[in-house]
Amino acid sequence: MRKKIVAGNWKMNKTYSEAVPLFYEIKDLLWKSKKAESAIKIIAPPSPYIHDFYETAKGLKNIFIGAQNCAYEEAGAYTGEISAAMLKSVGASFVIIGHSERRAYFKETHEELKKKTDLALKHQLNPIFCVGETAEKRQSGDYFSVVE
Repeated sequence: MRKKIVAGNWKMNKTYSEAVPLFYEIKDLLWKSKKAESAIKIIAPPSPYIHDFYETAKGLKNIFIGAQNCAYEEAGAYTGEISAAMLKSVGASFVIIGHSERRAYFKETHEELKKKTDLALKHQLNPIFCVGETAEKRQSGDYFSVVE
């Protein structure tokens, strides 16, 4: 049987003081929900919040903290990037790779996405590998060719 997954990607939204009460509200709703009881629940906040949210959710059944992205290199002079090892060290269990926005705005290539996936797996992060179409492709009915 396929496991159900509920994942929320916060993108680049909420300051820390705005995010904390929202996180508690979401955590409490997910924890109490009978419908989502057996589902894997993933919250992917902005990276600076991962460790605090991990500490808060630690020990709660099926609630995990994910990262929105990781670097395609292990380490080095990549200012602003966050490595898979760093994400794992602060409590991330999942990482989103290949989101349509990353592909469109940052021109991520298939080669870079493969490197990210390999590094995520090496560091025991579960990749959420995004394969999808733009809104324009979906509306035109050409989404199968993109996914293919």
